[in-house]
Amino acid sequence: MKGDLITSVKYPALGVCGLSCRLCPAYNAEKSWCGGGCKTRARMAVGCPFITCALKKKGVEFCWDCGENTTCEKWKKHREYGKKRDSFKCYQTLENDIALIMKNGVAAFEKLQKDRERLLKKMLKGFNEGRSKSYYCIAATVMGIAELKQALTDANMKSAGLDIKGKSGAMHSILDDIARKKGYNLKLRK
Repeated sequence: MKGDLITSVKYPALGVCGLSCRLCPAYNAEKSWCGGGCKTRARMAVGCPFITCALKKKGVEFCWDCGENTTCEKWKKHREYGKKRDSFKCYQTLENDIALIMKNGVAAFEKLQKDRERLLKKMLKGFNEGRSKSYYCIAATVMGIAELKQALTDANMKSAGLDIKGKSGAMHSILDDIARKKGYNLKLRK
């Protein structure tokens, strides 16, 4: 894998550390600074410590593929950070996502993330008044697929004929209600 890193990456939209790029506000920007994922040419040039270590030094695509994954302090700190805080991206499901990958494989996780991304794009297209992208990205990360589908169905019915601000308000109300009932946090934890 150390040869041509760009061509040997199978999952550019899945971070080396386990975060899903597909549900990140930067990835979903009109002009994304990441270029379509953590392991694309644009992001690899930035110098993420996980990319440098895993891809460039160890020749593995993910931290969990590294022989030192159980003793790596850098990855351990990253995962501990994710239990309590977020950066610009939601880390709330990081540990569960890594466990799912370890149990079912990366391909199964990638399929799930594509399903979540498709639902996120529907929220962004139909209900984003210009200030809700991060909120919808968090919802798409923490909520169940069935909950997201139902929220979209309900919001479409509830907001028929409303302007974009009204549509956004309807979607927020529905997602907030689900979050309250299920104990989801729809804000970045700082």
